[in-house]
Amino acid sequence: MKIVNNKSYITDCEGPLTLNDNAYEIAQHFLKKGGQLFKILSLYDDYLVDIVKKDEYKAGGTLKFIIPFFLEEGLTNKKMIDFSVRNILMVKDSEFLVDYLKNLMNFYIVSTSYKPYIEALTDYIDLPFENAFYSDVDIDVFDITNDEKEKIKKFKDLILENPHDYELFNNIFFNEIPKMSFYSKMEEISIVGGEGKKIAIESLIKDKNINKNEILYIGDSITDVEPLKFVFENNGLSISFNGNQYSLKAAEIAIVSSSAIISVIIADIFNRFNKTIVLNFIHEYNNSDLDIYDLFKKYNVSKSLVDKFSKEDLILIDIINEKNFHEILNKSVEMRDNIRGQEIASLS
Repeated sequence: MKIVNNKSYITDCEGPLTLNDNAYEIAQHFLKKGGQLFKILSLYDDYLVDIVKKDEYKAGGTLKFIIPFFLEEGLTNKKMIDFSVRNILMVKDSEFLVDYLKNLMNFYIVSTSYKPYIEALTDYIDLPFENAFYSDVDIDVFDITNDEKEKIKKFKDLILENPHDYELFNNIFFNEIPKMSFYSKMEEISIVGGEGKKIAIESLIKDKNINKNEILYIGDSITDVEPLKFVFENNGLSISFNGNQYSLKAAEIAIVSSSAIISVIIADIFNRFNKTIVLNFIHEYNNSDLDIYDLFKKYNVSKSLVDKFSKEDLILIDIINEKNFHEILNKSVEMRDNIRGQEIASLS
């Protein structure tokens, strides 16, 4: 990639780029009542992060909690990859976003998603795999005994029968499963969520020598809270794209749209100018009498981007504050439900 400056576009995967929740979809497809199980564990994950604030626990732990149930079912890397390849669903115009920005700015994906999904996605969008961070799960390295499979089946039934019994969950995941033969392999897995995403960005800053003050980060969920905060604190652009309450509380800017084009336009303005000019653009959009097409002209937005833009796709772009938070949240959640479906949109 030929990069003309040191500004960087760093994006979450599921939400800003794709409509998938790949781990949920794998659970739903391969496990009996797997979607229900995944949603229960996702709420438990939120509980550990948001209520308990468990020490050294990273948001996104659902992807680790579900692994024993994958092992009991006999899931393999090949099955995960084949399923992922067949089921990639892109946000409208996100393929254009990648094509347009990857040769203009440093472009990275920082995702909680499993490695097989990111392998499938980066191949699909023609982005170098090394430009992506992911949860490095190799399901084929695990061995599980028949006795352990029987115990996992019983744990699954207990969880489904007692979806809010977090003391039960604590015992299963922090007492019983750690006794099993495969647990040492589970311990080695680092889920790239929350603090893990922040660490990934810090490694990019160090290894790729990118400017921490010139990062645009875009995310949508609880796993994006730490990177959004980090980028904001370092005077970058922190954006929630069709985000839930967690990402909106952490971000400076909210985008609610069915298309990724406005994200490209904001990145383009940021790339050519700076954060202040982006904030000016958003302020004028919400507080002046200028039509958005006149604003595009004022800010010298490329005709190729203007031609792709549709007013019907953009519901909202604004700077988040206490007064507008709940209005933005309502519109953002409605958009999440509409374009990702309520089952996936409800996952944090």
